[in-house]
Amino acid sequence: MLSNVVASQIDIHKKTGGVVPEVASRAHVEQILPVIEEALKKANVSLGKIDYIAVTHAPGLIGSLLVGVNTAKTLSAVLDKPLLPINHLEGHIYANFINQNQDLAGLQRIKPDSNPENPNKILINHGSEFKFPAIVLLVSGGHTSLILMRDHGKYKTLGETLDDAAGEAFDKVARVLELPYPGGPNISRMAEEYRRKFPISNFQFPIKSQIQNPKMGDGNFFPRSMLDSGNFNFSFSGLKTAVLYKWQEETVGATLRGRPHSGGHIGPPLQSGQNNNLREMFCYEFEEAVVDILATKTLSAAKRYRAKTVSICGGVAANKRLREEISLRIQKELPNTLYLIPNTKFCGDNAAMVATCASYQVNKKTKKQKNKKSNLDFEVMSNKEL
Repeated sequence: MLSNVVASQIDIHKKTGGVVPEVASRAHVEQILPVIEEALKKANVSLGKIDYIAVTHAPGLIGSLLVGVNTAKTLSAVLDKPLLPINHLEGHIYANFINQNQDLAGLQRIKPDSNPENPNKILINHGSEFKFPAIVLLVSGGHTSLILMRDHGKYKTLGETLDDAAGEAFDKVARVLELPYPGGPNISRMAEEYRRKFPISNFQFPIKSQIQNPKMGDGNFFPRSMLDSGNFNFSFSGLKTAVLYKWQEETVGATLRGRPHSGGHIGPPLQSGQNNNLREMFCYEFEEAVVDILATKTLSAAKRYRAKTVSICGGVAANKRLREEISLRIQKELPNTLYLIPNTKFCGDNAAMVATCASYQVNKKTKKQKNKKSNLDFEVMSNKEL
């Protein structure tokens, strides 16, 4: 990897508390050429030295995808370079293979620790260690799926969310708690603050159905939807609603009891230290519920399909608590299974993962296929399976 330039739109979307498709596509138009120029400059190569061009064509927001695809098609035609359309979901999976057979300087690489009291020892993936079959948890703002990967390019979706994706639920709950966009990092930050103030052993498997009378603050309060469904599908809508109702109950109740009004969609931001603790506790309880659901389903799939590797990818895969919890459970339940995760900087959307995915596709092509002129008739798609 010679360069990897990312133009973030977080500051733009903070103003509206989420992504507005028209605003996003307009920002793509403004940034696409400067990003390409900067990437070439940092890599110290010219366009003429590029062998292939890869572009995300699905799934995603149509307006944004069109900007990238039309730019890539134009470059392909003008330079007479082969063009590879890449599935965005597959790109996330290949974040696990970035820097394969290259210098790992800058990548944290730590073997899992056998001590369950120290959950911070996890392995940042080096693609050459990836073994099949693998169970991949793809978890982002728009997608939550469990995927069986039997080899490069061979996928079977075992389960997916029936409503909100995990990242989407983070953002919606953040709005309920009046936290800024993006919701995931801010909820995690407050949840971590709660753990710091009220240390609780992380080495536990808090399955809701096994807990008697859970209380707010013990990590087991909110429902674990579909945890015992017998399949690998997810649902986060009910959890999100439970947070909303409980938050309204707590904040409205505070007003009725003469305490400072706080509140969700029904009052000004929280001010008092007591109410800040309440918000931190809600963040903690919500994050624990999401992590429990994701980790339990992932481990269950790994056992059923006798996975040699378990990996996570997508924006939510940067969540520290999720990375640690799956590591802990693998150490306890599947000690011979490899646990591989991308560096956090490659969990969000980035060009390196798309290029890496494309490189594996190129390697599978025959010489005749490699020399074949690209078909530029492919379209962008808002939805597409692996």
